[in-house]
Amino acid sequence: MADPKGFLKVRERELPTRRPVPVRIMDWNEVYETREEDAAALKRQAGRCMDCGIPFCHDGCPLGNLIPEWNDLTRTGRWDEAIERLHATNNFPDFTGRLCPAPCETSCVLGINQPAVTIKNIELSIIDEAFERGLVTPLIPERLTGQTVAVIGSGPAGLATAQQLTRAGHTVAVYERDDRIGGLLRYGIPEFKMEKRHLDARLEQMEAEGTRFRPSVEIGADGELTGTELLERYDAVVLATGATIRRDLPVPGRELDGIHQAMDYLPQGNRAALGEHVPDQITAEGKDVVVIGGGDTGADCLGTALRQGAKNVIQLEIMPRPTEERPAGQPWPTYPMIYRVSSAHEEGGERVYATSTVEFVGDENGAVKELRVVEVDMSSGRPEPVEGTERTIPAQLVLLAMGFTSVQTDGLVEQLGLEVDQRGRLVRSSEFQTSNEQVFVAGDAGRGQSLIVWAIAEGRSAAAAVDEYLRGHTELPAPIEPTTVSITV
Repeated sequence: MADPKGFLKVRERELPTRRPVPVRIMDWNEVYETREEDAAALKRQAGRCMDCGIPFCHDGCPLGNLIPEWNDLTRTGRWDEAIERLHATNNFPDFTGRLCPAPCETSCVLGINQPAVTIKNIELSIIDEAFERGLVTPLIPERLTGQTVAVIGSGPAGLATAQQLTRAGHTVAVYERDDRIGGLLRYGIPEFKMEKRHLDARLEQMEAEGTRFRPSVEIGADGELTGTELLERYDAVVLATGATIRRDLPVPGRELDGIHQAMDYLPQGNRAALGEHVPDQITAEGKDVVVIGGGDTGADCLGTALRQGAKNVIQLEIMPRPTEERPAGQPWPTYPMIYRVSSAHEEGGERVYATSTVEFVGDENGAVKELRVVEVDMSSGRPEPVEGTERTIPAQLVLLAMGFTSVQTDGLVEQLGLEVDQRGRLVRSSEFQTSNEQVFVAGDAGRGQSLIVWAIAEGRSAAAAVDEYLRGHTELPAPIEPTTVSITV
């Protein structure tokens, strides 16, 4: 049972200390101090959990994490039981504890009139403590089913699908077109947000369990397995390829040199940070940098550019600046659109809101030298230029971080004859199946661009559907359906 007075005695949140900005921008390590957690502070924060009769944090998290349970186990120092309860619903708390925006916290009941419980930090403390204590071990199936599954894509959805199906006794191969396994976890997330040693530790566990990894293979491409051959070789196929078609900005001057998609820039920065040689690397060193897009990917570009020695960084967002407090139209327990400051925003640069790019202006060599922008009014629901606000911003490097629009349809999707809906998502049934009953879809490829925690939930649910398809029954948990959405208004 939780401390019945915990949330009355301790009313404020306590979080780990981030390293000083002048220190951390000199390297690529995670932004937090070396993890020597103040055990007393952690127990105080875990003790603030009210152990609600109806824990809305369960609904805020699509995984259905058993948050009050592992909060109290943390408070009492029962780490072996805490990690067991955490792993019962989440394959990769070491990823979500670092990367998830924590919708569980915004739906915390305590958050109605106090600062919410520090759920995300408690989760991360449990998994880090578990690794240090040797409590994270391979779960090898007792027997094999003799059935095979191919998972295409090795992001969080693909990895969660693969781990669940491997533990159910199926023989699973994960195919990845990049040279290393991990998808966006590997090359899209900067090292300062999640050091790749955490990903590698999970991959070692999965290999020990029996999952087989096949990097540098683009299924459906010339010289590789075709869709037809894939179906002949495997009993079931799961597409977890993500929504990889990037949103562009077709304004005059887009063809100029020095304008790049964020997902061309960030992977190169990650490779260089890990000591790899990157020919013709896109770098921000000594440049005025403009990042177009105010989301997490834009912040990742900001932090990367600062570490590369950018002269100046401006992050543009077409929407108005969010408020500090919950908007009236986004009450508890919804996830509110409020003004948030990431670790990258603490480090420098400028955030400019309600501003739209009109034109990229080039120099005599065909390279971008500045942006022509204008302030916009969103009161009508659409961006309307504000007369007299046009100005220029110097830029020798422009990074487009405006999200993704759809799944890639040429190649494998086309070969399998799969249907795509109006939003660019693969059409699937309530059982995560496409029109071909042998082919399933998990993650952003079926849901559209979403969060890592939703990707893991999708992977777990798709794995249960595949297991039932192969064996006629399943004991694997399925936390969501394809149509499940987050708490919203």
